[in-house]
Amino acid sequence: MKDWVIDDDNLSIERKSILPGEGFFVPDSVEEAKEEAEAEAALTGAEVAVVADPDADGLACTALVREIYGEAALIDAGPHDLEEALERVADYSEPGARIFVCDLCPDSYDEVGESLEALVEQAGDVRWFDHHQWTDPVDEAVREAGVELVVGDSDEECTADVAVRSLDYDFPDYLVELAAVTRDHDLWIRDDERSDDLADFSYWADPEEYIEVVAEHGADLPADIEEFLAEMRVEKDALIEKAVARADVEEIGPWTVGVTYGRCSQNEVAEELRQQGTDAAVVVKPSGSASIRGTDEFERCHEVARQVNGGGHPKAAGCKPRIYDDMLDYAHHWTTRGAVAKQVIVEAFWHVARDVEAETAAAEEELDEGDEAGENDESDE
Repeated sequence: MKDWVIDDDNLSIERKSILPGEGFFVPDSVEEAKEEAEAEAALTGAEVAVVADPDADGLACTALVREIYGEAALIDAGPHDLEEALERVADYSEPGARIFVCDLCPDSYDEVGESLEALVEQAGDVRWFDHHQWTDPVDEAVREAGVELVVGDSDEECTADVAVRSLDYDFPDYLVELAAVTRDHDLWIRDDERSDDLADFSYWADPEEYIEVVAEHGADLPADIEEFLAEMRVEKDALIEKAVARADVEEIGPWTVGVTYGRCSQNEVAEELRQQGTDAAVVVKPSGSASIRGTDEFERCHEVARQVNGGGHPKAAGCKPRIYDDMLDYAHHWTTRGAVAKQVIVEAFWHVARDVEAETAAAEEELDEGDEAGENDESDE
């Protein structure tokens, strides 16, 4: 296949909105070999290492760790390749090294147990900071493996907040502020306009570049970075517009849910749909994954995502339905604008809606029985 076929620079905004980025078309085996070599180079001789989600929150945690220890190898990972990341750290970092895992939550202990236990055995200590919704069995198993786990309230803290309060260090004010501004975006508070800059910069920049800049400047990005962001946002806004325009609205139980498809910034699309009156939003991506975003009226995103190979927060979660067996399935996904993935996720919403209905009915029945018992007691008197 010729390189130009997958080159983003050759695509119109309409086609770019429909198709995944060129990295999608690189075979996993090629990508894994590259990541393995990079991990070995970064971790060889490392006495401190961080495994982190490469978004603004995870990278802020890495900057905080480096503020204390001077150097720390970064191995970026997502929920679906966390096991491989932990295994690489165990294989290549120095015996007795300090290891930090940040802004990541496994769906089950079986997914990471073997590699985590191997890491704990050879590391000096392993500390894990997060703010996602952990199930009790996973929480307990990670602690029993010998990890110092701190999970913050996902409605109040981002992982950088957790790191600031958990690390025994007097951080300079600008790094404490960095955590606060990161929280503003990660929890979708959006009271500080700088938080969108951090989120966009972390998405478009190389992780090492992002860490270097925020470690020096905190949340106040320098002028050249602001100029770069302004240029990149022209295309970003166009992709958001495409995704919003193709959204459908579904009435699911008591909720109004906006469902759309496209390569775009899911948070901004969800906000646009919220302003149009939706309680929740689903953004299905060309890569096959999907983002689920809620509001004060819908705080069950993680419940929906857990049914579709995912997880997250009450108001923000992600998933990737297990519906892609070969490239024809992906081709159908692109040409139908994610029809099957949308259907699967909408059904997950219906499942949650039925659970809520059953819970409400049971609570009302219990209340009625209590009222009836009270009336009987009064009649006995």
